[in-house]
Amino acid sequence: MILLSLLLMLGGLLIINAIYAYQSKHIDSNFFHTLWYYIKLVPFFLSASMMIGYGVKYLTKIVGNLTFSLIVSKGMEILVCIVIGYIFFKEIPNWRTGFGITIILFGFWILKGK
Repeated sequence: MILLSLLLMLGGLLIINAIYAYQSKHIDSNFFHTLWYYIKLVPFFLSASMMIGYGVKYLTKIVGNLTFSLIVSKGMEILVCIVIGYIFFKEIPNWRTGFGITIILFGFWILKGK
């Protein structure tokens, strides 16, 4: 069940981040071209949102802690952003990226921690 929840979150995050990265790289900045692009992708946004929601729900049910589930989700989101950034924009992470991720996750843990 943990693997299912992680795969659901990962799939949803990959879909959403890939849509935005593709749009910023390949879609004309004309309003109507962008609008038509997003209209065609409404089913993907819906399925990705449900995948993320159910992933967080299942992980929370398993571990019994919403804070932990949200921290895992944010960590996965950051890692997916790094991967998508490399695939679409050829941005190579360095030590500063890892240090920044650590600070972000630590800050999120402090804010959500009880």
